[in-house]
Amino acid sequence: MEKVEDSIPTSGEPKEEPAAAMAAMTAHHLTVPPGLTPEEFEFLKPAVIEHHNYRIDSGQCSSLLAQSVHAPPKEVWSILRRFDKPQTYKHFIKSCRVRDDFAMEVGELRDVSVISGLPAATSTERLDVLDDERRVTGFSIVGGDHRLRNYRSVTTVHEVEQREVGICSVVMESYVVDVPEGNTEEDTRLFADTVVKLNLQKLASVAEARACD
Repeated sequence: MEKVEDSIPTSGEPKEEPAAAMAAMTAHHLTVPPGLTPEEFEFLKPAVIEHHNYRIDSGQCSSLLAQSVHAPPKEVWSILRRFDKPQTYKHFIKSCRVRDDFAMEVGELRDVSVISGLPAATSTERLDVLDDERRVTGFSIVGGDHRLRNYRSVTTVHEVEQREVGICSVVMESYVVDVPEGNTEEDTRLFADTVVKLNLQKLASVAEARACD
């Protein structure tokens, strides 16, 4: 039987933090996102583990979304990689401004103006990842007038083969963001998921139209 004194930490022993206050890792590789078959997800799971896992602190939420695109990966990537032109496929963007000597490289910034009707007006975003060989890109929001604090996102493009259409693409996009004060985790994820989902759908439409030209 355990002694009572043995269960009380001494002053030299670290106290155990409450579970809610400790950071955790996401587990996006354990759940098939809508839009993918279990077979496709199994094939893409290594990429999810490598690129779409985040450390989640208390008061944050994260999600992973996927979109099939009936266009070659190179066509999809040619749109996604243009950090200076997010309005090509992103809804709700009124304009995007970059500095005069902008170069497509990690560390560059863009200033985005958002259309009215959303809980945001402007967003300053930094390019965190741009890997043309593996088709990986990502950005974080570092300023602006909005509620998406500490927002980070990664998007990857993958070649898959589907029985009906042959070679096509799958785009996966994940994010982590703070839950705003007064909002629930579910509300925050629903809002962010909706925006990302609409953007991915438009990306598919734009890429498929270009592939048909």
